[in-house]
Amino acid sequence: MNRNRPDNSRGKKMFFNKKKSCYFCKERIRYIDYKNGGMLERSTLETGKILPGRVTGTCAYHQKLLAKAIKRARHMGILKFVEPKRG
Repeated sequence: MNRNRPDNSRGKKMFFNKKKSCYFCKERIRYIDYKNGGMLERSTLETGKILPGRVTGTCAYHQKLLAKAIKRARHMGILKFVEPKRG
């Protein structure tokens, strides 16, 4: 038995997941501005893909606004469409 992992009496492993909360709801942000590149880059992968809401904890309403803002920023040249693959 590994002492680093929590176990219950039946030998099953117990994992506790903290519920992710929407950053935009918490900060009471109504409009996600496409010109704020730093905030938008946090919601994209290195390859340029948009992170899903289940990973970031963003609610469905703000995820739609976020996706639209990222797409606008890409079109305006603020964000890159795809990062080049390395070696």
